[in-house]
Amino acid sequence: MTAQDVLIQADQVSRFYGPLRALNEISFEVRKGEVLGFLGPNGAGKSTTMQILSGNLAPSAGRVMICGIDLLDQPKQAKALLGYLPDQPPLYRELTVDEYLLYCAKLNRMPAGQRRSALDVAKQRCGLTEVGKRLIGNLSKGYCQRVGIAQAIIHSPAVVILDEPTVGLDPIQIREIRGLIRELRDDHSVILSTHILPEVQAVCDRVQIINKGSLVLSDSIAGLQQRMRGESLHVALSRPPELAALESVAGDGQVEALGEGRFRIHAPALEQQGEAIAIAAAQHDWGLYELTPERLTLEQIFVDITTTEQAAA
Repeated sequence: MTAQDVLIQADQVSRFYGPLRALNEISFEVRKGEVLGFLGPNGAGKSTTMQILSGNLAPSAGRVMICGIDLLDQPKQAKALLGYLPDQPPLYRELTVDEYLLYCAKLNRMPAGQRRSALDVAKQRCGLTEVGKRLIGNLSKGYCQRVGIAQAIIHSPAVVILDEPTVGLDPIQIREIRGLIRELRDDHSVILSTHILPEVQAVCDRVQIINKGSLVLSDSIAGLQQRMRGESLHVALSRPPELAALESVAGDGQVEALGEGRFRIHAPALEQQGEAIAIAAAQHDWGLYELTPERLTLEQIFVDITTTEQAAA
């Protein structure tokens, strides 16, 4: 990875509201062509981070670099490289979609000769081609979100920041917006702030979890999937032995009886433990009919990380 591949760099960013520390020295990078999921419970500091990254809020300490440009020292140049959709889309309901997006193109200082073509591209990418003449106030919430995304990408920024883009949408609209976000990575880097966990798995390449203003996890989706494998086995036996017999086979693994011939074995080496249990079950005719590794959900990982951090605090 070269320096040109890092489009956003947050370095030791903190934010205070009086005595309240909303962000605590967070540091991370966003690379070219990736979708970064920014996760956290309500009040964790997600929206504060998004506002700082977009230049709408100054950090109390630290700095943000956009494509190598300091956001505080050269705000106009840095913001020109950003597209931002806040959690409440900044729409003018009395304008048509075309009027609004042309206005946004002017706000982003696009040359007059490029605005119409940029409008057509943004509408096509966001599925708005058929509603250009309609008043925004008459559109569904799903289409309003599309208009909000269109205003964020109309000037072809290097980075697009989306703050809770699917809140309040129905399942079909959510699916459509997620598909659009996946397409955006072809031409932009995307930061997606959300507390909807399936959204991260569906569209992101990398995920960061923030809790009480601090980053508590930063990993790739592949790394998260590795975490989701867990460290336990589910065993079901039609003719189960005494618990002690199963414990002797499990060795270092801890055996938890779940009832009706079902057990959970907590083991650091799942493959070896599973093989030993399968061999013993065949030798002693225990009637093994299930032997599966436990799979954690992203929700379980998220809750475990955030509650552990809260307990440590």
